[in-house]
Amino acid sequence: MTTKTKHSFKPLGDRVLLKPIPQEEVSKGGIIMPDTAKEKPQQGEIIAVGSGRILDNGERIPMEVKEGDKVLYGKYSGTEVKLEGEEYLIVSEKEILAIVK
Repeated sequence: MTTKTKHSFKPLGDRVLLKPIPQEEVSKGGIIMPDTAKEKPQQGEIIAVGSGRILDNGERIPMEVKEGDKVLYGKYSGTEVKLEGEEYLIVSEKEILAIVK
């Protein structure tokens, strides 16, 4: 299910807007993790995609990901932004490691 925002956002070029999926707050052993011990999320849902990368010859390469895809991305990838009170991440398609099916 794709999260809809009040405004329409369209990333430029080969960038995507994604909503990080929070990590579990309890470890496998049942220990509650404080905020300082949690790792940054590395999985998110794509909210909006750009039109694709443009090659030197002017040809546009379409995006491999689409809205609603769940993806894995690098730990320190992208730029954090706050839109309408919610935390999002803008990343380049190159920083997306995999689509989770």
